[in-house]
Amino acid sequence: MTANIDWAALAVFVFFFALVTVLGFAAAHWRRPKTLAHLDEWGLGGRQFGTWITWFLIGGDIYTAYTMIAVPALVYAVGAYGFFAVPYTILVYPFVFAVMPLLWKVAKDNNYVTAGDVVYGRYGCRPLELAVALTGVIATMPYIALQLVGMEAVIEALGIKGELPLVAAFLILALYTYSSGLRAPALIAFVKDTMIYIVVLAAVLLVPYKLGGYGAVFEAAGAAFKAKGSGGLLLAPAQYAPYVSVALGSALALFMYPHALTGILACRSADTIRKNAILLPAYSIVLALVALMGLMGHAAGLKLTNNNEVVPLLFKILFPGWFAGFAFAAIAIGALVPAAIMSIGAANLFTRNFWKAYINPGVTHAGEAAVAKIASLAVKAGALLVILFLPTQFALDLQLLGGIWILQIFPSVIFGLYTGWFRAYGLLLGWAAGILCGSWLVWLDNFKPLHSLHAGSASITLYSGLLALAVNIAVAIIVTAVLGRAARGDRKLARAG
Repeated sequence: MTANIDWAALAVFVFFFALVTVLGFAAAHWRRPKTLAHLDEWGLGGRQFGTWITWFLIGGDIYTAYTMIAVPALVYAVGAYGFFAVPYTILVYPFVFAVMPLLWKVAKDNNYVTAGDVVYGRYGCRPLELAVALTGVIATMPYIALQLVGMEAVIEALGIKGELPLVAAFLILALYTYSSGLRAPALIAFVKDTMIYIVVLAAVLLVPYKLGGYGAVFEAAGAAFKAKGSGGLLLAPAQYAPYVSVALGSALALFMYPHALTGILACRSADTIRKNAILLPAYSIVLALVALMGLMGHAAGLKLTNNNEVVPLLFKILFPGWFAGFAFAAIAIGALVPAAIMSIGAANLFTRNFWKAYINPGVTHAGEAAVAKIASLAVKAGALLVILFLPTQFALDLQLLGGIWILQIFPSVIFGLYTGWFRAYGLLLGWAAGILCGSWLVWLDNFKPLHSLHAGSASITLYSGLLALAVNIAVAIIVTAVLGRAARGDRKLARAG
């Protein structure tokens, strides 16, 4: 467990981890909550977060440890295609600016806490509410597990072997989330993002300097892709359609996840959301710089057993131990913040759309908060068990499916904000068709997110989630039209009678 430990790196890592642990528990008293025995206070921070807190909270929620590890790993493996994460985060903000203030207003006016609440309030259909809530919880679990993959990568880079440090880190996370609710990740996000910005600036300035400049970085990466026979610094023409469709599908799916929506519903006002939609693209610049580290890995001549090692190894071999420890702490804390928000989002869904809907409709506010706290512990424990006892590839496959599944609640959550035309059972059957279609396409393509459509000699490859969403919407329209016609026929018969 203690082989090849860099003690300077470990000391800095432990210091910052201890700092955010203290902040996590202190957050229970931050901004003077009247009580945390209320789901609005525990799960949404009292719905009082202003522009800057929301900026850090949503940024900390979207740009996770797994992002810091996985995006450069993908760029290292395939080159330009791995940059799809950059346009995807750019596409999503106009959507947030236009749609999320309306969703926030509906939720605020009716005391809704989850997407399931919004859907039930609009359509009054328990099965549709259950479908939305179940999809949110299932899609979130592997997402939390993948934060552990990022944390595992930096703990191993410190020279520590074994699962005990990971278990200890998540035990601490579970306890301060239980104690402080959404205030804990909101407060820690300030520290996390400041550290991430320092790390990224150091990486994009000093790493190329040590490797001979950006020209040398691109030259080495281009030569590596050419020697490998796959990937490249530019997209191939055949990659244009999949690149655009993956970016678009991911953008539409992002704010359907319960953790992203939790950040929105915790805002003080609709204007807070609009201001954040303008300010949040600053994170996209950081993301592009983070992605470049994948190309730097080739210039540094790294020999990897796993592509996820590219960022930790860059810091380990090119920086002094203390700064490597700082960078590893930033990535590890970057796992804690989103994992906390994700578990709170999933716990809110369980409390409102399972417990209150089916088990105890008369549950008090304090009872809701108590159930949510216990549910958040269960969600985190489930994610930890997945990563400890199942292959990492299983979590990756589940996360891929989760992204496709969560996109299928888009019509139920969003369409009702603008039109009353859709029927609940039309949307429910559309959701079921989208889930089945997306899962089948992924299985058909050997757990790859892209599917090729053929028409004669022509073919096009697109994101499977987007294809499933098209099927979903088509079924919802057809069923709604049929139900509407049947209802009109019944009314005519009634009048004739």
